[in-house]
Amino acid sequence: MKNLFIAVLLLIANFAYAQNFKYVFVTDTHVGTATGEEDLRRTVADINTQNDIDFVLVTGDITEMGTNEELKLAKEILSGLNKKHYVIPGNHDTGWSESGGVSFIKEFGYDKFTFDHNGFRFIACASGPYVRMSDGHIPRDATVWLDSLLKKTPKNMPVVFINHYPIDNSLDNWYEVTDRLKKKNIQYAICGHGHQNKAYNFEGIPATMGRSNLRAKDSIGGYNIVNMTKDTVYFATKKPGQQLLPTWRKIALKTFVSDTKAYERPDFTINQKYNNVKAVWTYHSSANVVNTPAYDKNLIVFGNSIGLIEALNRKTGKRVWSYQTQGAIYSSAVINEGLVIFGSGDGNVYALTLANGKLAWKATAQKSVLGTPVVHASTVFIGASDHTFKALDVKTGKQKWSFTDVEGSIVGKPLIYQGKIIFGSWGRHLYALNIHTGSLVWKWNNGSANRMFSPAMATPVAVNNTIYIAAPDRVLTAIDATSGQTLWRNNEAKVRESIGLSADSTLVYGKTMQDEIVAYKTTRTDEGLALKLNVGYGYEHTPSDLIEQNGKLFFGTKNGTVYCISPKEQKTLWVHKIDNSMVNTFIVIDENTLLVSTMDGKVAVLKAN
Repeated sequence: MKNLFIAVLLLIANFAYAQNFKYVFVTDTHVGTATGEEDLRRTVADINTQNDIDFVLVTGDITEMGTNEELKLAKEILSGLNKKHYVIPGNHDTGWSESGGVSFIKEFGYDKFTFDHNGFRFIACASGPYVRMSDGHIPRDATVWLDSLLKKTPKNMPVVFINHYPIDNSLDNWYEVTDRLKKKNIQYAICGHGHQNKAYNFEGIPATMGRSNLRAKDSIGGYNIVNMTKDTVYFATKKPGQQLLPTWRKIALKTFVSDTKAYERPDFTINQKYNNVKAVWTYHSSANVVNTPAYDKNLIVFGNSIGLIEALNRKTGKRVWSYQTQGAIYSSAVINEGLVIFGSGDGNVYALTLANGKLAWKATAQKSVLGTPVVHASTVFIGASDHTFKALDVKTGKQKWSFTDVEGSIVGKPLIYQGKIIFGSWGRHLYALNIHTGSLVWKWNNGSANRMFSPAMATPVAVNNTIYIAAPDRVLTAIDATSGQTLWRNNEAKVRESIGLSADSTLVYGKTMQDEIVAYKTTRTDEGLALKLNVGYGYEHTPSDLIEQNGKLFFGTKNGTVYCISPKEQKTLWVHKIDNSMVNTFIVIDENTLLVSTMDGKVAVLKAN
């Protein structure tokens, strides 16, 4: 009886000060598509006619490709709202972003937010992926921020959580959110991404996915109006210029009590099976790491998504120095002549002194620099999002030449081959430039007008006057290195952006989108599959390359797992799971030692016995 009385008092305390109010829930506006701008303008005009709306929430995929122009247009349209509005990015705003998410923050001022309204605390986080394909992911810096915020949130204060993705395993770290929210008085969550009105339940947390604002096959778009009362929240669809449709979803508001059910969590038992490989050390950065670390005999160097470049002691994993830039770093650093060279989302190429992290020189671009540099003959080659690919002097950063006719942003790693520098972009093409002059030798595309099939994150490899790539179109392609003409294309295995040459260059390996490692002979005619091995890693789509050394083939997956297999024996030698986020292309220091980074900000040295 006493417990019942206390529960009633808590319930009264939670909601006594809450008043009825309404807000608008808009999602997946996709400005940049055929009708995205018009549909959003209609919605804004419609919202402005309603006097009983307190605020507007926009839950991601504001744009189609995350370009600066699309973001500016979306900001201009949303600025026409006569009500307070809050916006978070979705995967379309970040995954193909020419700024690595920097421009979203510049336009809207944030990529996560919180505010209190009528006794409720609203909390929203961004969720990638950023720059390259992977599962959705609540950024590492956002979970650090969420920890700090929830620590200050009273236990009984009602909370509403906002995200672009559903809080399920479409986010690789969904559990980091649900585990935290279930310790608080979470009332419900809202999300987008699926383009439909749908009721959800995330481990006991009621949730609602909202329809896309796009008209799709209809003649007009739409959004949801959310009506909060003292004990129930109601969701109803509103189409611009039309009457509010009947309530399609309602959720009871009450003190949250976590259940005792066992829910899915990442499984690390594979590390017990293969206990011959262990992490020598692991360092957890304060933000996402979406690049490959560089190393020398003393240091390991990498950047993170809040613009920090960090240098760790190679033996201990302890931080030696750091340097702060003003934009996210997706560029993999290169070490050359005592310098660490990399690009930043703030629009600069940096060269830091390796020993102490002091700035040696800085070269400015007109937009973000997300591409990875390569160095050859005292020259740094690197591309930016300003449609330019440059050659810079490695000691001074002074420009030697530039090619200014790149379509789309450059985010990958170039290949130097036969006097040419070869790279792709999110503008459909693979380019080959003269390495000495920067003049165009040839450019190639796969025939698709869809920019999402561009060979941007497809790291090219080459042998026998032939370039091999696998773009998001899931076709392995052989291209003549001299002319840029297509030699052959094979889609027998669904290889996506993830290939690598064998140590003897006789095979090009591919990681398929489901369980299998395949190989093709490096011939100038299509001879079909030379190898198919079911490794059992599951569904896979990350653009991390395969590396072979001494008969061992290494690769990583979207769920934080590193594999070492023997193609000759067609068996798995060892497996090690680091976390549950994307493994970037890593460094094979020797056949038993790997330098690995994951999207969640973990950097580790793995050692096999």
